[in-house]
Amino acid sequence: MAKPTTIKEALTKWEERTKEDSTKATDIGLQFQYLPIEKMDGTLGTLIECRKLSLSSNMIEKINGIGNMKNLKILSLARNRLKTLNGIEPLANTLEELWVSYNLIEKLKPIESMKALKVLYISQNSIKDWSEFNRMGAAPKLENISFIGNPLYESMDEATFRSEAIRRLPNLKQLDSEPVIRGD
Repeated sequence: MAKPTTIKEALTKWEERTKEDSTKATDIGLQFQYLPIEKMDGTLGTLIECRKLSLSSNMIEKINGIGNMKNLKILSLARNRLKTLNGIEPLANTLEELWVSYNLIEKLKPIESMKALKVLYISQNSIKDWSEFNRMGAAPKLENISFIGNPLYESMDEATFRSEAIRRLPNLKQLDSEPVIRGD
């Protein structure tokens, strides 16, 4: 049986294709690997200058290995197999955008610890209840979320969901690509 691609192998291929040194690069795309990446590991710690990392469209189940990525502002893990956001905590003070749509995420903990997070794309996941949704209110800078396609969203009509979401997240400026307009 064929083995999944490792982060190290994906980075080697990326360097060959782009003629860049991954340890100095600011924007690295390791999406659509063949065969897919299944594990994030400590090799990511070598990407010290990286500001945007895409690992979307792989088969990653856990967030790992990002502790040394002090410059990372945007992390894309869309279209993977994540069930939780656990492991994101090392980026609590630096990460500004987290793209995790099309996963299997049910729980939003540890989103509360994300001090710099402004954008969270978490549509098409498995978030079912308001208690999980409310966790986003604890991320002080979060102002743009995409949430469409979660069971919670699907369980009510769009206008009802929208007004409730806006009420619960007072800092919200954009919801599902639509600007938030608040009545005074």
